[in-house]
Amino acid sequence: MSKIILTTLNARYLHSAFGLRYLYANLGNLQVQASVQEFTIHETPINIAETLLAEKPSIIGISVYIWNIIEVTELVGLLKQISPEVVIVLGGPEVSHPPDLPAVCELVDYVVTGAGEVSFVTLCQQLLSGQKPLNKIVTGVTMPLDQLKLPYEYYSEEDIANRITYVEASRGCPFKCEFCLSALDKTAKPFELGAFLEEMDLLYKRGARNFKFIDRTFNLKVKTSVAILEFFLERMDEDLYLHFEVIPDNLPDALKVMLERFPPNRLQFEIGVQTFDPVIQTLISRRQDNEKTKENLRWLRENTGAHLHTDLIFGLPGDSLENFALSFDQLAALKPQEIQLGILKRLRGAPLNRHIDEYQLRYNPSPPYNILSTRDIDFQTMQRVNRLARYWDMIANSGRFTTTLPLILGDQPFWRFMKLSDTLFKEAGSTWKIALKRLFGLVYQVMLNELDVLESDAQQVLQLDFQRAGFKGSMVFSQAEKVEKGIKKGTPNKRQNTHQQTAD
Repeated sequence: MSKIILTTLNARYLHSAFGLRYLYANLGNLQVQASVQEFTIHETPINIAETLLAEKPSIIGISVYIWNIIEVTELVGLLKQISPEVVIVLGGPEVSHPPDLPAVCELVDYVVTGAGEVSFVTLCQQLLSGQKPLNKIVTGVTMPLDQLKLPYEYYSEEDIANRITYVEASRGCPFKCEFCLSALDKTAKPFELGAFLEEMDLLYKRGARNFKFIDRTFNLKVKTSVAILEFFLERMDEDLYLHFEVIPDNLPDALKVMLERFPPNRLQFEIGVQTFDPVIQTLISRRQDNEKTKENLRWLRENTGAHLHTDLIFGLPGDSLENFALSFDQLAALKPQEIQLGILKRLRGAPLNRHIDEYQLRYNPSPPYNILSTRDIDFQTMQRVNRLARYWDMIANSGRFTTTLPLILGDQPFWRFMKLSDTLFKEAGSTWKIALKRLFGLVYQVMLNELDVLESDAQQVLQLDFQRAGFKGSMVFSQAEKVEKGIKKGTPNKRQNTHQQTAD
């Protein structure tokens, strides 16, 4: 039985709660009374409540994020109905910026804002000794990094075998991009390199091979970055995979030399471009050398085997559909493997919120608080780009249409793909649950009827991608027509057929 349970709902089982492990590692003498329990947003809150309360805890600490706030709210409501005596403490980015707090904070006993390694353990000590702190909002206290107990030993064997291993060589960010909560940081601070690499070595020896660095600016200090890459290069095997978030316009020669030494498909770089518009960059306090960014992306694509996951944001203040298309086309010309089309979201505490009135930023009141319209982008246009982002992920980012994509994009990537997106939605009526074989047929029809691609050219490239997708035989282009919607009257569904076969 655990008096203290640290828990959260991850977006997927593959993910692991790095922050909870930090809290657990720094609980001191309370650690023997504590446990970490992770769930996913796909599990039912009532079953999660049953599992948590079976431990008969005195305190439940829950990490709250933009992606789990709905499920956490339902879970907290159940916990307070079933066992109101259990003290519930919330922490995490979604509850760290009072007075801008979600409604669930009204239901709980305490909220820890910001860093929790010191404040949470102090709160637990008070509660377990019979004290009742007067303030419901507990301000997080930042502990010097060299005083933090690192959490890596608390990845279980199951975690190492089945989940991403999150690690950090530094904490914070020196940049002030207003759409990001890291803009609130004063600077980036590194962990002591020797101690960090010792922990990485222990993880590697335990079998960890999927390392995701959560540093906001991995390549900020090049000497440190090179040392970390050298460490992993010495241990390179066919299973090792490293993910880094990097500054796009900072790629000095020392780093290039190191990156060229890595074998293909062992590195993934998450590269936030966001916009190429210098006026918008100035407006949102983003420092970025656009020409250097393009030069670096081009060099990475041509000289390394790294997978480039790049980001653009639609809906920034001052942006328009036509202007966004310019940024998209410039990035598409650099041919990164992925372009993540992010729709602007309202993050609690983000400095970007100062622009809400002037630029008429209208956000969804429900999570994930996505932008619905702005002064320069109406709701219908926002919906079109939302659909485009989904289809882009299905067709371009998936890698299933690699041969076909250049023919789709032509010399006007954004507008041609927008035409594809609009037509796909008209024909399919959805951006979800489109069978891959049907998607091939729909793309074929759009290429012929809307994008003016020659039939022979379309068939040639689609056939290659069709086979690469694992389908046997040839794509039957004569049958690649619009699929009738609905079901025929009087036709039993699959379940009815099964019952009938059993009866027979």
